[in-house]
Amino acid sequence: MIDRATRKARRDKRQQALRRYEKHRQRNVLAQPGVHHFVIVLDHLKAGFNVAKIFRSAEVFGASEVHLIGIGPFDVNPAKGAFKTVPARFHDDFGACHADLRKRGFVLFALEAGCDTPLTTAKFPEHSAFILGHEEIGLSFARDDYPDVSCLTIPQFGCIESLNVSVAASIVMYEYIRQHATR
Repeated sequence: MIDRATRKARRDKRQQALRRYEKHRQRNVLAQPGVHHFVIVLDHLKAGFNVAKIFRSAEVFGASEVHLIGIGPFDVNPAKGAFKTVPARFHDDFGACHADLRKRGFVLFALEAGCDTPLTTAKFPEHSAFILGHEEIGLSFARDDYPDVSCLTIPQFGCIESLNVSVAASIVMYEYIRQHATR
């Protein structure tokens, strides 16, 4: 049984995290795209540590922006300031995100276990967008409804079903950079 003081401390901690999120989100409007022309799309991820960690990796790899679909406030601390520097775009559903990215000339790739095309054999155009779904339920949309979204998988050799989503995001960002090295 949790006592009253513990409940109050937890509530205060959540309120502080929410205030930090709102402050960083307001500063995000000043964020500038990174040096590369790829986008990360986070499709209904849990608002825990993974979202912030993906922002951190996106900043390190020079992402143009990160799109968040159906993701509420999250603890910005694990991002180490990246949520203020990497442009974020917010969408209620995948359809709005898809329309925005296609209108701007992006080619979309969904990462899912079991796809036929390994990440290591795909050739990424300069304007690529990588979609990562919820770790448990996957993508929020039927891929048949979006035939222009290619499916990629990260080769795995162990018996675990899939990688952590923030690790998978870092791997795909690295592969894009490897193909489009500017340094």
